[in-house]
Amino acid sequence: MLDPKLSYEKLEKLKDLLQSYKSVLVAFSGGVDSTFLLKVCRDVLGENCVAVFSSSALSPKREKQEAEKLAGSIGAKLIVLERDIFDNEDFLKNDMFRCYYCKKDLIKKLKELKEDLKINQIVEGSNIDDLKDFRPGRKALEEENIKSPLLEVGFTKDEIRFLSKEFGLPTFDKPSMACLVTRIPYGSQVTLQKLEMIEKAEEVLLEKGFKQVRVRHHDDIARIEVDFEELPRFFDLELIKDISNKIKDLGFKFVTLDLSGYRMGSMNQK
Repeated sequence: MLDPKLSYEKLEKLKDLLQSYKSVLVAFSGGVDSTFLLKVCRDVLGENCVAVFSSSALSPKREKQEAEKLAGSIGAKLIVLERDIFDNEDFLKNDMFRCYYCKKDLIKKLKELKEDLKINQIVEGSNIDDLKDFRPGRKALEEENIKSPLLEVGFTKDEIRFLSKEFGLPTFDKPSMACLVTRIPYGSQVTLQKLEMIEKAEEVLLEKGFKQVRVRHHDDIARIEVDFEELPRFFDLELIKDISNKIKDLGFKFVTLDLSGYRMGSMNQK
C-alpha cells in the first residue's frame, strides 16, 4: 500500500541528489516517469535543466507533440533530437539486445549534446519497478554512467503517479509507453512500413477510447492487447467489425484479440 509520507521523503532525497548534479540533461519521452523527473529537475535547477526528446520512427508522432506541450507547461527548454534508427546495423538485427544497441546510439548523441551545452550530468527516468522486466537498455545506461535518480532514490511507479497527481501533472494516469519496435518479435525484420502499420493500428484503438493498447505485428497478423478490464468492450460486435476493418485496411490480413490482455514485456515471454 502506498505511503504518502514515504513518497514525500523520497522526493526530498531526490531534490538533494539533483541539486548535487548542478546541471542536467533530461532524457525526456513525455511519459509518466520522465515528466515527473523533468518537473522536479526544473523546480530544483531552473534553467540548468534541459530536456531532450529523441524523435525517430520508433516513437509515435503524437508522443513528440505531447512532449513538446508538456515541456512547455513545465517551463523547461526542450531540444528535439532527430535520429535515423535504420543507420544502426546492430539494432536492425533485431535480436534480444536491440534496446541495448539503440540506447548506446542515443547515449552517444546525448553525450555530444551534453558537452556542447557544458552540462554536468545526463539523467533518465527509470524507476525501481522497471527492474522487474527484461531491460537490456539498462546495461547501456550503467556502462555509460547515465544517472537514474528515481531508481537511485527508490521510487516505485505508484509513488511517481501519486506525486505527479499532487503536482497537477496530466501524465499521472498516463498508460505505460514503449517504443514501437517492441511490437515486433525478435528476429523479424524491422521496416518503416511495419512501424507505421503498428502506429496507425494503435491510433484506431486509441480513437475508440481504449487507454492501454499494443498492436503486436506478426507478419499478416495484428494481435491486439488492451487492459484486461477493457476486454469486455469487445462484446460489442459493431465495434469489433469496425476495428477489424480499419486495421485490415492498413495491410494486415488477420486481426486477433489477445484474451490475456496487455502485459508489460509480453514479447519477451517464451
